[in-house]
Parts: sequence; C-alpha cells; structure tokens
Amino acid sequence: MVLLDSNIVIYSTRIESEFDALRTFLVEERSAVSLITFVEVLGYHKLSEQDKVSFGVFFDSTPILDITADIAAGAVRLKQVRKIGLGDAVIAATAMEHGLTLVTRNTRDFSWIRGLNLLDPAKDL
Repeated sequence: MVLLDSNIVIYSTRIESEFDALRTFLVEERSAVSLITFVEVLGYHKLSEQDKVSFGVFFDSTPILDITADIAAGAVRLKQVRKIGLGDAVIAATAMEHGLTLVTRNTRDFSWIRGLNLLDPAKDL
C-alpha cells in the first residue's frame, strides 16, 4: 500500500493523457490518503461542482487514515527540524507511521526526511 499526496489525488482526476500512467498505477496499487489530504483537496475554495463530484468518488473508494497522536507528534518533530508546511508534515508523518511509500510529484519538499520512502510517478513509473 502507498500513501497519496494531495497533488497525486488532483492529477489522478485530470483527463489529460499525461496522467494515464498515474491512473493505471493507482488502479493496480492499493493506496490510501491522510485525512489532511481529504481536507486540502475538498477544502479548496475554487472547486467546480464537477471537481467536487470527481473527488468525492475518489475519496469514497480510498481509505482515509486518521491523524493520531503519534502522527501529530511525528509532524511536530519534522516541523522542529526544518520549515515545512503543516499539511506536508502531517502527510509525511502519516506515511512514516504506517510504513508507507509517499507518492508525490513534489519529492523536493520531502527528500530531506530520513526514513521516508518517496515515489514520483512522473519520474519513477
């Protein structure tokens, strides 16, 4: 199982052919998202009604991992080491807590985190 970053969820619903490999990967690979990804994606204030439906379908079929006290503590530790956004810290801590590879197009923001396995589908698939 892998953990999907918010940007992967967004790209997976785009119809452009450049995301075909990503969608194939997501069909073949068991995946989950952090609760913060659910909030980040559905909480975007400029979502169209079609986007709300598409993302709703996606989240209905994808396990959403809660933010536990251990995950919150892991996010705090990451934020104490280096400047990192709250969402990214929680997502990284969620992946580490569950022993999951984080699938993201934004590996640069996470590459400094020791023990975090990353996969960039644009480069690695």
